[in-house]
Order: sequence, then structure tokens, then C-alpha cells
Amino acid sequence: MSENLTRLNKFLSEAGYCSRRAADKLIDAGRVTINDVVPEMGTKVAEGDVVKVDGEVIGERKQAFTYLAFNKPVGIVCTTDTRVEKDNIIDFIGYHKRIFPIGRLDKPSEGLILLTDDGDIVNKILRASNNHEKEYVVTVDKPISQTFIERMAGGIYIEELGQRTKKCKVKRIDKFTFSIILTQGLNRQIRRMCDYLNYEVQTLKRIRIMNIHLDVPLGKYRELTNEEFKELSNLISESKKTFDAKQHKKRNN
Repeated sequence: MSENLTRLNKFLSEAGYCSRRAADKLIDAGRVTINDVVPEMGTKVAEGDVVKVDGEVIGERKQAFTYLAFNKPVGIVCTTDTRVEKDNIIDFIGYHKRIFPIGRLDKPSEGLILLTDDGDIVNKILRASNNHEKEYVVTVDKPISQTFIERMAGGIYIEELGQRTKKCKVKRIDKFTFSIILTQGLNRQIRRMCDYLNYEVQTLKRIRIMNIHLDVPLGKYRELTNEEFKELSNLISESKKTFDAKQHKKRNN
């Protein structure tokens, strides 16, 4: 009978410790052990193996997953490495069990970010090819022209990243403010796009991720509702990674 094996990064993800991408970084840094031995990337975990991160034993999940919507203030860093960043999102929220952010929101930016302990949904939500929408409201340092709106919407080549941004929806709100809906999440994308057109971002707030809207006070969080969760499940149903809506419903009933 063949032994049931699980890739180490998937094991850490399913245990609610971190996302698979973050797990790969931990493994590469030598911070993960299996039976007190530092493994190679791609190593699989067998039943009965003892997995540790920084000496802490990581066990199999026994509780339902958590999904939070958080209104991040400016100055908070979206990292789970509490040893490095003083103003990190994990210490700021102070949630009673281990969670991690789905994606990032720059330190100078504010607004909606989702957090979870379900590592399997992270890539599914963030994968650019899935065309999952994220909406932002941005203020800039000078009046917004129609040319600015059209060029932002048409895509801009970002030299530092070596690629052109996807076409997106951009709408002028007032003289200095616009909204933008992206389906990709390049590093500092909106700020780089504005900089290319000689505009400087003054404030940047994310107000929506797919069907989840920002509706909590700054610095506060809430759990996703059953209705939000069901719609979110439908939106990502054709992506490669998913989560169990029934488990979430059972937890909230």
C-alpha cells in the first residue's frame, strides 16, 4: 500500500500556517524542519512526520477556516514576519489565532485587505489570469486630464517590472481623484503608472476585492458573511485553488 505523502509547502498551507508561496520562502531560508532535519525544496511529508517552523511544531488543522475583511491604515505593513517589521499587520490586528494576508497593500496605502488561515485560496484569488477585480480610489497632486484617464486605462509599460499593465477601468471622480479597477497586482502598480505620466499619488485606498466591499472603520475588521462567502466561492470556482463553502457555513451557523 502506497504511503500518503503531502508536499511540504502544501502541508504548511493546509495547516493554516501560511500560504504556499510564503512556505516556499521559509523552506528556502532553512527555517522549516521535518523530524528535526532541514529538508530540500519539494520534500514531501509522510504521516507521523514532525514538521516545525523556527522550532514550533506545526500540526494538522482541527478548526474551521477564518476569513476576515480588514481596513488597513497607512503605515501598517502586510507581512507575517513579526520579527522584522514593528508595524506589521499581524500584531496590529492581534487576532486570537494565526492568520495571514491575501496579497499586499503598500505601507503608504490604506483600505481593504483580506486575511485568512486557509492557504489554499491565496493563489486562486491573486492569480492575475483569473481576472479578479480590485477597486481603488486615488488622489493625485494635480488636475486629472482626459489624456491621463485614457492612458491609464489603456495600459502603461513599467520599465522597472519589464512589462505593460493590462487594460483597466478608470473613472474621474473629481479634479484630483479617480477610481481604478485592476485585475492584476503588480508591485506598486498604480503608483508606478501615475509616476510614468508625471503624477504623484497623494492617497490610495482599496475599496473592493471582487465582491467584498470596504465597510468597516479604519483599523477594524470583520468576518465575511455567508452571502459574501458563497458569492466569492462562485467567483473563484474555475480557479485552480478553492476552499470549502460548506465548512464556512457550518462555522457561522
